[in-house]
Amino acid sequence: MKTIEVSFELNGFPVGTDVEPHLRLLDLLRDVLGETGTKEACGEGECGACTVLVDGRAVNSCLFPVGEVSGTVVTTIEGLTASNGELSWIQKAFLDRGGTQCGFCSPGMVMTTAALLAENPHPSESEIRSALTGNLCRCTGYVQIVESIQEAARAGRVNGL
Repeated sequence: MKTIEVSFELNGFPVGTDVEPHLRLLDLLRDVLGETGTKEACGEGECGACTVLVDGRAVNSCLFPVGEVSGTVVTTIEGLTASNGELSWIQKAFLDRGGTQCGFCSPGMVMTTAALLAENPHPSESEIRSALTGNLCRCTGYVQIVESIQEAARAGRVNGL
């Protein structure tokens, strides 16, 4: 099968590879590049588990054609963690406030939070709930997730972010 070349920045590092043109960004991340923090659940863009940032915008990687990734900056859950393994302030807030239960939806929730707080560092509870409409969780009932995002917003203000 014919391949296409894609080159982009992934979590701060340049990536260039040949891939089959039918792949989704999710497939490239998990199967080709080994970035398995991004999860596939529904495969139809309904649950948000596969959310990553493309040029700072939250996208469902299960719907993102690999041919459109060239020239972009992609950030996955792995990209939020410091090189020494220290969690980001958003990830810490999710742990501190119990925003993770089984953890399957957590990467998508955290990435959605990163996009939200980059755009709106002081979101109201209503704005948080609106931002989460594309992310499904079966474990927490969202209370702890909303509290986690509120804590992350406070931590971001403290850290000057």
